[in-house]
Amino acid sequence: MFATPAQFTEIQKGQMDAAIALSQTWFDAAERFVELNIAAAKATLEESVERTQALLSVRDVQELLALSGGMTQPTLEKAVSYSRNAYSIANGASTEVSRIVEAQIAENNKQVANLIDFASKNSPAGSEPAVSMLKSAVAAANTAYDTFARATRQAVEMAESNVSAATSVTMKAASAANDSVKTSGKRKAA
Repeated sequence: MFATPAQFTEIQKGQMDAAIALSQTWFDAAERFVELNIAAAKATLEESVERTQALLSVRDVQELLALSGGMTQPTLEKAVSYSRNAYSIANGASTEVSRIVEAQIAENNKQVANLIDFASKNSPAGSEPAVSMLKSAVAAANTAYDTFARATRQAVEMAESNVSAATSVTMKAASAANDSVKTSGKRKAA
């Protein structure tokens, strides 16, 4: 099937290199997630201590309302920031995996084309229709993959846009609710 054992070895080496690159990408993403989660846990612990101390120093209802109203917005902003960072890590890893897979598919397509050419040169007379059919099947598979990959990229872009819009709306609603709580607390104090 292959012209020389060296070609087979080269194909195996390419597959191994791609597998190593994929593994490294996932390990890098996992490491970044661990770092993000450790930082978030540390910040949450520090904020919890600060908030507990602040709550223990409250002397009346107005102070409690003012304090609780001031806690909501920063907490929501930190949650949104964490989500954006986590999404960025996942999206970056996904993009890199897609790049590696697409490069490997392109290389595999090249190897299949070389194999078909090799087979057509060494096939008996009259096998041209079979070789042509095989080339057409490979071309159709490549076109289908390209269409699927393009549709997937468009779906991801649309999802990213929707997430950004939803985040913006959520932040505005939370800010409005926070302002309402502060205003309500001031009216009760008066």
